[in-house]
Parts: sequence; structure tokens; C-alpha cells
Amino acid sequence: MSHVPVLLEAMLQALAPAAGETVVDATFGGGGYSRAILDAADCRVIGLDRDPAAVARGRALAAREPRFSMLEGAFGDLAQHLATLGIENVDGLVADLGVSSFQLDEAERGFSFQTAGPLDMRMVAAGETAADLVARLDERELARLFFELGEEPEAGRIARAIVGHRAERPITTTQELAALVTATKRRVKPGRAAATQVFQALRLAVNDELGELDRLLAAAPDLLRPGGRLVLVAFHSLEDRRIKRCIDAQSERRAKPSRHLPFVATARPKWHWLERKVIKPTPAEVARNPRARSARLRAAVRLADDEEQVPAGTAPPSAAALRNPGRLAA
Repeated sequence: MSHVPVLLEAMLQALAPAAGETVVDATFGGGGYSRAILDAADCRVIGLDRDPAAVARGRALAAREPRFSMLEGAFGDLAQHLATLGIENVDGLVADLGVSSFQLDEAERGFSFQTAGPLDMRMVAAGETAADLVARLDERELARLFFELGEEPEAGRIARAIVGHRAERPITTTQELAALVTATKRRVKPGRAAATQVFQALRLAVNDELGELDRLLAAAPDLLRPGGRLVLVAFHSLEDRRIKRCIDAQSERRAKPSRHLPFVATARPKWHWLERKVIKPTPAEVARNPRARSARLRAAVRLADDEEQVPAGTAPPSAAALRNPGRLAA
């Protein structure tokens, strides 16, 4: 399957790129988001990816598009990468989390159990592979990994099966592991392959994807100018919950101090949700691109540090208001 950007129209509406702005596509992948942003406004776009194949695609785009620059590295280190271009702040930041269609479709990368390939799953050719983890971790560690990062209800049963199997021969391919998980599981949700959550857990662990997301969320308030927009697309509940809780904790929705306790000065909110509810693909988009079915988009605007609180229940700020952050005040 070719690369099809998910929630493309919703992303553009939330990001609202404008002429003269600088926008970061922190997960360049196939470049669908970057090209759409460049087409939408006369702005500068900076792409970032740690996958060498994606970087090569980005550099090819940069060679023919002067408004685009490509950087190589993990988005958890975005501030350091932008500093190499002399950039401290940007007007927009978008990240399409998880694995790309290109990575899924390359059997030799080992991301998918749909095709035979080595049990690798690394986004860069360094560090432990998924096969290394499956061989090294003991039963308790494997069970914890599958339960915490894959939300796999039969994590213990699968871990025991893996340990028993590897005592006879190592598990080195995607289809070996998928077949073992399929034979072990007693219950599988309709429409979901038996090995989905185990493969998710291994991929997240191999690439430290949740750690990278945490670092991006921590850096985003300092990277975005007041009025700048943060747009994040997640594909499973672990990512989506992290995003929601982080923005909630730094927005007008954060918990208020008790009126029965002594007054303690607290920091002003950093974020205002552009949309309270998560944005999901339409049935038509899922029909066109089945890989979009689990996509979830959340977007927030960076408030000025001296901004007054935006009242709960207000409509999302207009693009004009975002480019004049003072108009966001109550």
C-alpha cells in the first residue's frame, strides 16, 4: 500500500499555516503532511525523521523546494535539531506518531506480521531488535512489556509460550512470532489480528516511542510561539492518553486548588484546546485508507505566558485570533 496521509484535511484545519510562518513536521515519513502544508501557505516547513529512508525522501524534496529543510533525528530532541538551523521558536508543530506505511510495507524492516521478515522493528539501524528483546527478557519482563505497552490481556500466557518455545529454538522472524501468539491466545477481538498488541509493545520498546513523545510534549511549550499550534495524531490509547493528560494538566482544564487550602500561586495555563473532543477519521476516509481507522487527532494552541485564562466552554479561537494572541484573553 502506498503512503496515504491520515486526517490530512483535519490536520491542515487545526494547524492553519499562514504566509511567513515556520512549521515543523516532526515525523516526515512519506512527506504527505509537509507537501500539504507547503501547498496551503507560503510558509517555511522543516521536516524531521530518524528513519534514514525518510530522511532521504525529505532531502530529495528539499533539493527542489527552497521553503523546505530536512533534519535527521528523533523528535524527542527537536529543540536541539532546530538549534542547528538557528531556530528557537516556531509557529506550528505537527507529528503523526507511530509507524509509517513505508515501514510497514518493507518486509525487511520487520514491523509487520503480514509479511515474512526478520524480527527487527528498529527505526534506525542501532540498538536492540525485537528479536533481541524476545530472546533476552525473562517471562515476567515479557509479560509486563506486553501488558503495559501492548495492553495485551493474555500477556502472561503469551510470555510463557515464548519462553517455552525459545528453549528449543530462537524466534527470529515476524511470522514465527505471529504464529506462536495466534496459537497461544484464547480470545481475539473481531477485526483485530491476534498478534497486533504484542507487535505494538515490541515496537514501542525497541524505539522508545513513548519516551520520545514525553520529551516532545515537555519541549513543545518552549518551542511554540504564543498562538502557535500543536497538532498530534496518535494511533493507540497509550499515546492518546499521554497527549490528553499532558495538555489537560497545562490548560484551563487543569485541576484547580481547593478553596479550603491556603493560596499558592500557580503557573498560568500554557495551552488551550482547539477542540475538546478527539478528532477521528470519517467512514469515507477509513474506506479509502483502512490504516486510518485507529487515528486520533488532538490539537492545542500555545497561550502567552502572561495570558489570562480562556474560559471553559469557549469556542476554539479563530485563525485571526491565534495570530494576535492578545485576543484570546477573556
